[in-house]
Amino acid sequence: MNVFFLGGGQMAAAVAGGLVKQGGYRVHVADRGAEKRERLAKELGVAASEKLPALTENDVLVLAVKPQDMQAACKHIQTNGALVLSVAAGLNIETLSRYLHGNRRIVRTMPNVPSKIGLGITGMYAAWQAGEADRQTADNIMRAVGQTVWLDNESQIHAITGISGSGSGYVFYLLNALQEAALAQGFDAEQARSLTLATFKGAVGLAEQSGASFEELRRSVMSKGGTTIEAYNVFDKRAVAESIKEGVAACVARSREISQQFGAV
Repeated sequence: MNVFFLGGGQMAAAVAGGLVKQGGYRVHVADRGAEKRERLAKELGVAASEKLPALTENDVLVLAVKPQDMQAACKHIQTNGALVLSVAAGLNIETLSRYLHGNRRIVRTMPNVPSKIGLGITGMYAAWQAGEADRQTADNIMRAVGQTVWLDNESQIHAITGISGSGSGYVFYLLNALQEAALAQGFDAEQARSLTLATFKGAVGLAEQSGASFEELRRSVMSKGGTTIEAYNVFDKRAVAESIKEGVAACVARSREISQQFGAV
């Protein structure tokens, strides 16, 4: 199967690399940057060119340019009925179809940064014109970089953006906070980083293996009069959990706002 990428940025490289590693795909990346094309061809072993070759209905086109550049990038593209996957945030199917001169055989995807190492999770929604075989093809492609979650309606893409799409950034924020706390307690930089990473990795591993709810696990490390509860008391006083919920809500609202802006253009 031929999979063509329009744009050779980080997410395109992640998915293309996953497909090459998985095997069974002929991957081609089109990007205006000569240096980027040379690097992708060398590192991933994919075909690379400045412009897309002619497409057919049996091909897959992955739209991986920046949302603000998408309309111009698609202006002269004739998809010829190819299945289209979009990894661009903020561009709904209606807008993408308009950019693609009426093609609605489209699957929207919202991957996240850990896709770079094959540990991503991707929210997916298909236009009704993309049939079951198209959905399976799209699912196979995105599973090359991690797990997939199919959504019942397109508006849920905004919620996925707020939870997993941007969620890695929240985790990095917490990692940095715990590392800073370790430094404040007198550990050197290497120790602080190691302690922080091992703590997060161990907690996630335990949560995956135990099957217990996160609340049950939280309570399992908290005892009355102990040490952990003192930290919880501070977190509750500062409304840390509510702040996270509000942050996610703000992210989702911004995703909706961006979508409306592109839809109006």
